[in-house]
Amino acid sequence: MSEVSIEYFCQEYLKALEQDSAAIFAGAGLSASSGFVNWKELMRDIADELGLSVDEEADLISIAQFHVNKFASRAKLNSSLIEEFTKDAKPNENHKLLADLPIDTVWTTNYDTLIEDAFVGGGKRVDKKTTKANLAQTKLNRDVVVYKMHGDIDQPQDAVLTKDDYENYSETRGLFATKLQGDLISRTFLFLGFSFTDPNIEFILSRIRVLIGQQNQRQHFCIMKRIAKPKGRGKALARYEYDKTKQELRIIDLKRFGIQTVMIDDYSEITQILRRLHRDVYRRSIFVSGSAHEYAPLGRTRVDQLSHTIGREIINRGYNLVSGFGLGIGGTVVLGALEELYTSQQGISANNRTVIRPFPQDTPNSTTRAALWLKYREDMITKSGFVIFLSGNKEDGTSGRTMIADGVMEEWKIAKKSGKYPIPVGATGHAARQIWEEVNPSLSTFFPKGGVQGHFKTLGDERSTNEEIVEAIFAIVKRITK
Repeated sequence: MSEVSIEYFCQEYLKALEQDSAAIFAGAGLSASSGFVNWKELMRDIADELGLSVDEEADLISIAQFHVNKFASRAKLNSSLIEEFTKDAKPNENHKLLADLPIDTVWTTNYDTLIEDAFVGGGKRVDKKTTKANLAQTKLNRDVVVYKMHGDIDQPQDAVLTKDDYENYSETRGLFATKLQGDLISRTFLFLGFSFTDPNIEFILSRIRVLIGQQNQRQHFCIMKRIAKPKGRGKALARYEYDKTKQELRIIDLKRFGIQTVMIDDYSEITQILRRLHRDVYRRSIFVSGSAHEYAPLGRTRVDQLSHTIGREIINRGYNLVSGFGLGIGGTVVLGALEELYTSQQGISANNRTVIRPFPQDTPNSTTRAALWLKYREDMITKSGFVIFLSGNKEDGTSGRTMIADGVMEEWKIAKKSGKYPIPVGATGHAARQIWEEVNPSLSTFFPKGGVQGHFKTLGDERSTNEEIVEAIFAIVKRITK
């Protein structure tokens, strides 16, 4: 097999993420699920005006050039770009997952603004480079640089579209090529959204080869969908065999550029891979979810001691704490963490080891408290690898009775959706017990590598001591993070 496994890719790219040396090269396919058409559909009307069929043509860049030649103008091309890339489209989940990874360098041939919109939506300051002039400018306190290698929808007249544009690239955008050379040597790239039938890719690959040569090639990766085998026979099967052979040759050829290929059967697997990377890169951060109006069945003394110890041990064992200050739980967890930080004499700033975000009580007029709190929860949980659940109850304001805390259950939904590792301490009752009862029968789903069953039994047993519960929690964390 010429390709590499998903497991190998995740291990290697995770190293790059943790070393702050990972980069993304985004192609048109990354924006497809947001509603944008591919290059062929973008050029369909252009081809029709020339009396050509876009379905019969592979060289779409030549069609763009033919249109400019015939009409002595690229106004129609510019208009097509504006119409296509100014429609109402929003970043998809893949954009958002990428934006939430520790990546500070993004290259793209896309004209749309979705990837930079995703970074901005994630609270990051984007320095966008669209022309050679602003390559020399640096935005203050930037978090990520997005290089628009072929231009931007805001300047359609300067977008790289025709053969003339590609042939003159060294003169009009040569500084982009120089910058890309340095990044390809110093960073590990993940190429996303390239089908390798995209007319841009041949130019990109040839440029990479010229830039980095045969020596000192850094390892890069791309994700490619396998050719689907048809159910029928005859011409369809013959075409499949032909396309499969060509794809295999392409995979081998990519290795000349230092690009390893990860094969998938469906594009939804890209999202799964990004979720895994996202979860694993934050695997040393632990979010503690919980609240308590009523402390049964363990009693307040034990729950307070347990919360305090968990906070302390998160720091003591080299992990990071994320907390939203839940009533009766969060404050005690945070206190334990801060005591450990300030007495351990490790000289470590609390800012580097803790993310403490009390829920705001006042909300702007543009949103509701529920919407704002949901955003808070999503932001904190997505920056974590594990979620510990403790107790989880509150007082019903109408009846005065104790009820399951809907906020804790909301955090459970977010954790489950985003693929975080759940550690519910069922022995503390309430929401934590409900979550434990849901997770325990399906451990292989939440923990595919296994080995946590005995520890989960400890977490759900009210007879377990606090020491046994704490050791069970960190045995699970250690098994995943090692």
